Formats: sequence, structure tokens, C-alpha cells
Amino acid sequence: MIIGNLGLKDINAERFINALEQHKNENDIEKMKRFFKDADKDTLYLGLHMRTVFQTAKAFTDMSLNETEKLLESAYCEVRMGAVSIMDFQAKKKKVTEEHRKELYELYIRRHDRINNWDLVDRAAPSVIGIYLLDKPRDILYKLAQSKNIWERRTSIVSTYSFIKKGQIDDTFRIAEILIEDKEELINKAVGSWIRTAGMKDENRLKEFLFKYARTMPRVTLRYAIEKLDKTTRDSYMSLGKK
Repeated sequence: MIIGNLGLKDINAERFINALEQHKNENDIEKMKRFFKDADKDTLYLGLHMRTVFQTAKAFTDMSLNETEKLLESAYCEVRMGAVSIMDFQAKKKKVTEEHRKELYELYIRRHDRINNWDLVDRAAPSVIGIYLLDKPRDILYKLAQSKNIWERRTSIVSTYSFIKKGQIDDTFRIAEILIEDKEELINKAVGSWIRTAGMKDENRLKEFLFKYARTMPRVTLRYAIEKLDKTTRDSYMSLGKK
């Protein structure tokens, strides 16, 4: 997709939305509604492939935080995805300042009301929240893990991906313990996925967790958690899991 050279004055929310609207596809709107069935009921769709959104966001990476927040206000899923993608790209820049990283973190936390579906959380939480907290206290994640808001709870576990990459897996398992009996399937799946990933760093730690919780955790969490273990071990844990 060709957007052309953008000057700083062109890198704004209005121009970004116009760029997305050029690719609006009415035929895919219903498909997206079905795929994002857990989204807020007021969410609207342009019917865009996420690749188009990501490519557009890449071209607008230098957007100011004020303009990015305007994108978060949009009712359109793809526009909000563009906002968190811009935040993700900025957080991953090698030359990003600590001050700007903090501002991205604060924007994410402050506007979590607009980061309100699993795809938006998964796109930005590891970089915007996780990377920022690598060398800082992580109390906020434990607060989010106990939130009544499903997306804040998902942020708490998803953010730990950046810790896992650095071999820091304690927070993943501790937050998983908080969320282990969550009633929401999207939390169950996230917990299973993230302890599985942490287990790839330390399989014994995963097995210790499963020994303690396999009999009581949601079955979907167990299935996700054991995916990378050998078949005999998987079968053993599945026989323990609740029916």
C-alpha cells in the first residue's frame, strides 16, 4: 500500500482515518463482527485486513500522543487498532526516550476504556506496558489482575510476555494464580498461552504449576498450557483436568 511521503503536519488522526477509509470493504464487515464477537456492542468496522491497518500505522509511526488518543476515541475497531499499533511501533523504537516510553504507558493505562478487546490488548500490552516495566515495580499488573474489567485483567497477563523474553517468568505464574479461576474464556486462554510460553523457559516451573492446579483449572486453560509438552505428558495432565 502506497501512502506517499508524509510530512509531520500530515501525520495526524484525520489523515490516518482517511487513509484507512480508502480501503473500506463492506463485504467483510459482517465477517469481522463474527470474528470479534466479544467486542463492545457499539464497535463499528470498516472491513479491513489487519495487514492494511498495520502498514498504515507504520507509515504514521511518528504521530503525536494527542493525535493517537483521538484515534482511540473512534468507534471503529480498525482505527483503534491503528492507534495501539502506532503505540507499539513507538515503544519498540531503539531510540525511544524513557520519557516517551512513560507517556505511552500512561496513555495506555489512562485510556484502557478504549483498549477494549483482546486484539487491542495483545497488540500493545507486551511492548507499551511490559517493556516499560522491565526495570520497574510491577504492582500495577497485580492491580489490573484483580480488576472487574476483563480487558484490564487480560493486560495483566499479556504484558508479561516482555518479561518472559528476558527469562523473567515469576510474574507470569503469580498473575496466572490470581486469574486461574476466572470465569471469562478469553482470560482462561490467555493464562494457558502465557504459562505455556513461560514453560518454554523453564518446563519444571510449568509442571509445578500444573501439578498444583491441573485438577481445578478451566479445561481450556489446561489444553493451552500443555500444547508444547510431549503427548504422554499431555495425556497425563488431561486425565487429571476437571471434566
